[in-house]
Amino acid sequence: MSHNFRSKLKQGELLISPMVTLSCPETAEILSEAGYDWLFFDAEHSTYAASDLQTIIGRVAHTLPCLVRLAAPDEVLIKKALDLGAAGIIAPQVNTPELAEKIVSYAKYSPQGTRGVGLGRAHGYGFAFDDYLSSANDNTTVVVQAEHIDAVNNIEQIVNVSGVDAVLIGPYDLSASLKKIGEIDHPDVVNAIQHVTEVCQKQNMPLGIFGVTVDAIKPYIEKGFTLITVGVDTVMLGQAARKMLGQLK
Repeated sequence: MSHNFRSKLKQGELLISPMVTLSCPETAEILSEAGYDWLFFDAEHSTYAASDLQTIIGRVAHTLPCLVRLAAPDEVLIKKALDLGAAGIIAPQVNTPELAEKIVSYAKYSPQGTRGVGLGRAHGYGFAFDDYLSSANDNTTVVVQAEHIDAVNNIEQIVNVSGVDAVLIGPYDLSASLKKIGEIDHPDVVNAIQHVTEVCQKQNMPLGIFGVTVDAIKPYIEKGFTLITVGVDTVMLGQAARKMLGQLK
């Protein structure tokens, strides 16, 4: 189910998600009831297999739109994520406009793209085949990540690729590409993020970013970022446990 996520993104609505990494479906179910706008499933840095994602997304997609960050910007991974019912994909390490064009093509059916046609959960296992095919291109969200200095240097061309719906900045990988790993407040990293911000806002391209804490995210919301990922399920669980225990010992 799309929940009109792509339309909300294009209209500039503030859309907030945690990063979901645990393979336990109940984790996503709990988060889906917490009031978030969408769920970010991280298949890049977790142990998710396609079968895990299908089970978990099948439990929560009726409540919230689910986007999958792919393990790599790969045609097969895009096809699987969308076929199992994701409302869109987040492609990591998109450093050139040529790669952005391929990603859009892999995510869209003909004539806009080259996505393979199958019978997955998204198609109601065949029962909603025609309805899904007729609406998929309009409803599928394509997010590319700017998380390398090469992407920063090519951002003007990347944002002009038709079919890219948003640019999501990855500050930690960006810092690593600048030889300042983990130093997301280093001037070089800040300047790179600012360049991407200025280019995207000039082109009315929705902007997103990841932050571990509320304090890290708030300044970007104030700057007009709308596709927000804040917190990680594992970190949130650990922090809540420590806080409770700390009040007792």
